[in-house]
Amino acid sequence: MVDSHPTEPSKLFELQDSPKEKVFDAYSAESVEEVPFQDFEHVIRGAEDITNLIISAEDIPDLPALTFRFWVLGTGLATFGSVLSEIYFWKPQNAIVSSLFQLIISYVLGNAMHYAMPSTGIWRYVNPGPFNIKEHTCITIMASTASTTATAIGIIATLDLFYGVTLNPGAAIFQTFASQLIGYGFAGLLRTLLVWPTYALYPNQLPSISLLQSMHFGGLLNRKKMKYFWIVFWAIFCWEIIPTWIFPLLTAFSVICLADNGRSALIRNLFGAGSSNEGLGLLSFSFDWTLLTQAYPLYWPLQTQVSSWIGLLLGYVLMMGCYYGDVFQGYSRGLPFMSTALFSGNGSSYDQSAILNSNNQLDPVKYAEVGPPFMSTTYAVSLLMSYASMGAAFSHILLWNWKELWGAFKGFNFLKSGQDFDDVHFQRMKAYKEVPQWWYGTIFIVSLGLAIGMAYVGVNTLPWWSVIVFTIIAFILAVILGFIYAVTGFQIPTGGFVQVIAAFVHPQQPVQNMYAKLYGYNTGYQTLAMLSDLKLGQYAKVPPRATFVAQVSGTILGGIFNYILYKSIVDAHRTVLTNPIGTRIWSGWNSQEINSAAITWGALSQELYSPGKMYFQIPLGLLYGFIAPLPLYIMHRLYPKQWIWSYLNMPIIFTYLGWLPYSVNGMWWPGFIIGLYTQWWVRTRKPRWYMKYNYLTSAALDGGSSIIYFILNFAVFGELSLLELTRLCSYIIRGASGNAVSFPTWWGNPDPTVLSVDRCMVSDFS
Repeated sequence: MVDSHPTEPSKLFELQDSPKEKVFDAYSAESVEEVPFQDFEHVIRGAEDITNLIISAEDIPDLPALTFRFWVLGTGLATFGSVLSEIYFWKPQNAIVSSLFQLIISYVLGNAMHYAMPSTGIWRYVNPGPFNIKEHTCITIMASTASTTATAIGIIATLDLFYGVTLNPGAAIFQTFASQLIGYGFAGLLRTLLVWPTYALYPNQLPSISLLQSMHFGGLLNRKKMKYFWIVFWAIFCWEIIPTWIFPLLTAFSVICLADNGRSALIRNLFGAGSSNEGLGLLSFSFDWTLLTQAYPLYWPLQTQVSSWIGLLLGYVLMMGCYYGDVFQGYSRGLPFMSTALFSGNGSSYDQSAILNSNNQLDPVKYAEVGPPFMSTTYAVSLLMSYASMGAAFSHILLWNWKELWGAFKGFNFLKSGQDFDDVHFQRMKAYKEVPQWWYGTIFIVSLGLAIGMAYVGVNTLPWWSVIVFTIIAFILAVILGFIYAVTGFQIPTGGFVQVIAAFVHPQQPVQNMYAKLYGYNTGYQTLAMLSDLKLGQYAKVPPRATFVAQVSGTILGGIFNYILYKSIVDAHRTVLTNPIGTRIWSGWNSQEINSAAITWGALSQELYSPGKMYFQIPLGLLYGFIAPLPLYIMHRLYPKQWIWSYLNMPIIFTYLGWLPYSVNGMWWPGFIIGLYTQWWVRTRKPRWYMKYNYLTSAALDGGSSIIYFILNFAVFGELSLLELTRLCSYIIRGASGNAVSFPTWWGNPDPTVLSVDRCMVSDFS
């Protein structure tokens, strides 16, 4: 019988372990917070070890969750996070609002409320005791749920920037609610498959639960861990001022760029990494943790990271070879090396309004006069790899996880209640009432009805049957991609795949293509996000109904404030956001990517992607990707002792093959060093330190860097003046249009009109 695939968490770390490790019974282990397990040199192998050794099963069922503190802090931080995430959406760095940042802030404020407020008499209902882990987790979930820019807002902004269409606020906000909450209905159905079992590890939540339990559980070990946490936190807090403002050369330090000093476009394209759409970043080293954290070096399993490293290495060769080999004619037509925008044949920006009629549909006569758009070579190749990763995800899951899929869906087992799992945290959660399936069903039906209703308000989006079709597609994708995300922590983008289908269902309709992506992709993405939060709730022993309330509340608040900030930012920076290159401070690359995909697939799929056309190979990536895992699986079946065949993850490799042509790229090489050091050397050579401090280190670095980055963004980089920093509500009305306080130019902070931040040649477009 062939062994299971190592993407099962129990196999993730197994291949590197020392054969001399001591035997340790994971299931009989005491709480991870207790001292006795320090006597063992046990190497963490996978999900069972992590959930039993690193994550404590300790619980006090009587602790309240939905307290007054939860509602005050949850609402405040959800509002704050949604505002900040919308600002980051329009940044070249592709930064995100860290949930650890919100976790730390809520810890400080929650304890402050406890000590500042009376706790006797009627006040005991407002201040029911010390700030506890359950309400803290609920605040974190509510805030983090609101702190991701909704795909719906990205599409609405794209309509505003590139189509001259402005939806009324009510329609825009309700479209956002509908697209977000449909995914929550799916998540309820998939709990038995992707939340409750041990193999559903969700590595992205390990730093959060490690920090939460260290903050709230007593004992000498936790006091030591919290002392260590605050040392690392304040160290990175102080350090980040240097690379992000005073010495930005350190965000992408490249010896080769320094030697070239802006003379060669070839050097910039291969080695540049500091500015928006500059280069691939080969051998570029960032010392800025806000960038380094995007490589996930401290908590992604080693297997996930190895596959990403292979993809990146091959990506350097692929992108440079294709560009200078004039694949897709990007080089010969003088298109930028990196950009997600569309261009005319002479290298200028493509005027899409010249080929669309008043209903934003393709006008064949106008198109014949204007001609086809062109994509930069690196962007086109990246799209090809994205489709390949999607195709590989389908075959990968079918080959390696068929048993789990069959077990969940056979006889509709995933709909049945009362199922049991041999997971220590699931067993502890039996003390609480579970959320009934009809709650999720009600959210799904109401949200789907709202989505259909909003499709006929304002701009013509999708017919009712199309909303249903793409919602079904989103559910199928959520199941397939949910396995990969739960086990590896890696999310595979599926928006392009959905747009391929939409191109055939709604030909020559760019707006409908975008909305097909909204309901066929974003709803599945939201499913994964909710499943991850449900797992955090299980780890922290939060009553499931409290987690449900926190998630829904955060989604509603996030949608409202995402919309408010989008309007103010777009109105203030419209010209910069439509520029294919952008600036160091603002960039519309996210919206440009949405628009490019909508035009090429929605309006011009037949003209660009049919056989014999320029970009015919791009959709074939689905086929190439689907085939790619088969040789590895066959070799694994033939030679099961040769672990390499089952160790590689083709969906991840393909994704990172196309990952480089976006934004900035200084994080990958230091991420490789840190990831190899922590996930291999430290884990196998220093297992006690790894168990106690690895995920806590990640939490401290993410938290400290996020907080200082926020302060610098609002006080220095032009989003907000210092006076307005204390007036967030006023800012929400006025918009993100403050004046930047630039650090004086010097060798480590070059003039952006002369050199890129890493002293390579400037990327420019006029």
